Amino acid sequence: MLDLDFIVSNPDVVRDNARNRNIQVDVDLVLSLADERRRLIQEVEATRRRQNEVAKLVKGKMDQAERQSLINEGRALKELEANQSDQLKEVETRLRDEQARIPNISHPQSPVGKGDEDNVELRRVGEIPRFDFQPRDHVELSDILDLIDFKNGAKVAGRDFYFLKNEAVLLEFALVKYAFETLIGEGFTPFITPDAASLDIIEGLGYNPRGTESQIYAIEGMDLGLIATAEITLGGLMKDDIIPEDRLPLKYVGHSHCFRRESGAPGRVSKGLYRVHQFTKVEMFMFTRSEDSEAAHEYLLSIEERIYQGLGIPYRVVDCCTGDLQSAAYRKFDIEAWMPSRGGNGDWGEITSVSNCTDYQSRRLNVRFKREGKKPELVHMLNGTAIAISRVLLAVLEINQRADGTVVVPEVLRDYVGKEIISR
Repeated sequence: MLDLDFIVSNPDVVRDNARNRNIQVDVDLVLSLADERRRLIQEVEATRRRQNEVAKLVKGKMDQAERQSLINEGRALKELEANQSDQLKEVETRLRDEQARIPNISHPQSPVGKGDEDNVELRRVGEIPRFDFQPRDHVELSDILDLIDFKNGAKVAGRDFYFLKNEAVLLEFALVKYAFETLIGEGFTPFITPDAASLDIIEGLGYNPRGTESQIYAIEGMDLGLIATAEITLGGLMKDDIIPEDRLPLKYVGHSHCFRRESGAPGRVSKGLYRVHQFTKVEMFMFTRSEDSEAAHEYLLSIEERIYQGLGIPYRVVDCCTGDLQSAAYRKFDIEAWMPSRGGNGDWGEITSVSNCTDYQSRRLNVRFKREGKKPELVHMLNGTAIAISRVLLAVLEINQRADGTVVVPEVLRDYVGKEIISR
């Protein structure tokens, strides 16, 4: 969340930023609660000072009536201090909740816009495939090749769940191994993370785990939710820690299952694997010094691009507009792959995002680093998708299909899959 002193000192900047991001916030309420908090702190401190004075006076020489009067005053002060402290705690809780609703400040170069239609394309890489036959979508290909079972996925778990079968299973393992080998080669520490996290951790990373609009599956009767991304678990790793400066940057790569309540409306754009309730993902995460985070953001993007160039997937990089930024992101780049069946005639579909969240997440999670001889400072935290299996599997199948319904395995995956061509 944003620094309270920054909000109080720059309310118009905060209002404009929230408006640009299409997020409804009550800055005036935050300012009012901040004033109330300051007033209550002053009252509590004054009461405690008087309590100390009375405690010292009681030890002095005086007649019994004077002593009893001071004792009575001390009792009244104790009750007053308890009431003031309760009020302060309630106001601080409300203030923290309202403060957490305010989004991160946007990067000055982030385009101002309402949604993904206002994102700005930065570059395109790779050749869009031109087929001399009518290309099939990945659902039809998976039926021909017996790769994905949507019908029984819905029977067992509900709509937008699925079974991977046969070579689709091998492709998932291959994509995970390919991503991990790439990132371990860059010095990232590999993790397999829990698929659940406490609601406090989820909130600390900027996700809403409660309410009808939440995309998180909360676990009934427990203070836990199923994670929507390993960003949550990797970011939570360092909660309340102070990292020595010489250990930074920390570079982590995590494998997890991801669970999201959202699902696509019926239609070609979100058909099949594009928007599902569960998928496997390989996630990158970095903790850096404040002055290093923008360079780290470009670095993570460069790794993503290398991964998709290796897979031979044509893509474009877009600079996400303010209305398409998650609450925690300062700046976000998306990679969108060309998907031959998307929209009916082919279109771009997001397969990765990479975000610089500056100190927005670390402030709430209390993740700091320490320069030698200096006070601890908040780290900057960044996350980026290496591979989101469901969407990449969609792209791999559709881009590499042949007229007879078979699919060519990308060269970088062949050793893992054990074949060059997927056929029935």
